[in-house]
Amino acid sequence: MRSTRTRTLVGAVLLGGLLLSACSGDTAIFDLTSATEAQELLTEQPAGLTILDVRTPQEYADGHLSGAANLDFYEPDFAASLDELDKEQPYFVYCRSGSRSESAIETMKGLGFTEVYELDGGIVSWVQAGLPVEG
Repeated sequence: MRSTRTRTLVGAVLLGGLLLSACSGDTAIFDLTSATEAQELLTEQPAGLTILDVRTPQEYADGHLSGAANLDFYEPDFAASLDELDKEQPYFVYCRSGSRSESAIETMKGLGFTEVYELDGGIVSWVQAGLPVEG
């Protein structure tokens, strides 16, 4: 009798785990990409992909990826600005070296974004790979 209860309890726990994982949105994509992988991604340009440069406006003016929108990580309303974006669209995020973009992506995860790519090493790695910038 005791083994039947144990099996029932184990089955209930497993079923609960399956239900939770099915409902938790495990289909989200958060991917760290090298400069060359990023170039391929940006060349393919998935439908609706938005490029976000999370550096300051001055850094952005000094050189940025083609088509990038500037959203300053240091602005007090940064998280609120992110929250206004379409969370179902894909995003490509970068900063100077990777610190701000990593923090930005953590915020995006918390806000429910579903597909975000990050440039490993930031624009520094992009330039070191000999890839073009505007500005």
